[in-house]
Amino acid sequence: MIHVITGLNGGPKSDLPYDDQHHGRHDASKGENMKDLKAKAISLMDIVDYQKGSVVSREIVSKKTGTLTLFAFDTGQGLSEHTAPFDATVYCLEGEVEVTISGNPILLKGGEMIIMPANEPHALQAVTPFKMLLIMIRA
Repeated sequence: MIHVITGLNGGPKSDLPYDDQHHGRHDASKGENMKDLKAKAISLMDIVDYQKGSVVSREIVSKKTGTLTLFAFDTGQGLSEHTAPFDATVYCLEGEVEVTISGNPILLKGGEMIIMPANEPHALQAVTPFKMLLIMIRA
């Protein structure tokens, strides 16, 4: 299922923690479900598309032990500061994003990744349109 967030709280950033952001989105699915992606080569770049003024996400794997979620952010869109009880890894597929961890801004470009430590406040802000894979392992 693909989700689209538009106009959250009157601005480009969401002030909801990641796990709460799935509420209030509408389905923009192309008809593929998660099991359609198993046991085949897929291009991560093609799974989510940009939408003007929005953040689009698609959960690829969802297990009690962790998730893989693809995101496409339009310029200026972001996730406001929040924490998670476990490490989260962002792999930037294309574009540029400013990742702020405990007040320290770090520019991430396509092909780069960053591990956001558990229990440290972090936020994301799209410098350009960008796509990312969010890897969360609950261990």
